[in-house]
Amino acid sequence: MGVLHFVSTGRQTVDEFAAICAHTHPYADLIHIREKGKTAREVAAFVAALLRVGVPLQKIIVNDRVDVAAVYGVKGVQLAYHSLPVRAVRRSFPDLTVGCSVHGSEEAKQAEQDGAHFCLYGHIFPTDSKPGLPPRGLDSLAEIVAAVSIPVIAIGGIHAGNARRVLEAGAAGVAVLSAVFFAADPVAEAKRLADIVKGRG
Repeated sequence: MGVLHFVSTGRQTVDEFAAICAHTHPYADLIHIREKGKTAREVAAFVAALLRVGVPLQKIIVNDRVDVAAVYGVKGVQLAYHSLPVRAVRRSFPDLTVGCSVHGSEEAKQAEQDGAHFCLYGHIFPTDSKPGLPPRGLDSLAEIVAAVSIPVIAIGGIHAGNARRVLEAGAAGVAVLSAVFFAADPVAEAKRLADIVKGRG
């Protein structure tokens, strides 16, 4: 049984994002606020909006902004190569779950050594959010999974039509953006993904 992460697209307003999460969060294990161009105050507004529509604190992951994650007491933080080091965050904020975005086996091993609870790896399939960059594919995903013992969450171009292949390659779960947030029927897509990831579909 895998885990399902929803990740904000950076292309929706706080109200649009919260409105979709209000109806889809029951199907997600974690919801990432990944809003790269926004200030701490703006990211905090996303957290507040999710709480307003009933998303539990323990489902919220804030990308990069450790300060916002710590101040609001959310579940955790997702760190990228430009973020604070995993080890430092774990030491200073032992209650936060720390995910780390990785792009290869060595990075994944380092993240595990530094104390990351899970890593996010992608992009697995072609995706509009990474135009012109070739996808890393299922074979490289399987290599990452074999290299570490922490959970590897696959991201990038994943939807209900290919999620099962990602899990078969060994991923502990999947993270999706547009598959849910730009779906014609976000709730139906969220449910379909949850059924696949949880082994019900």
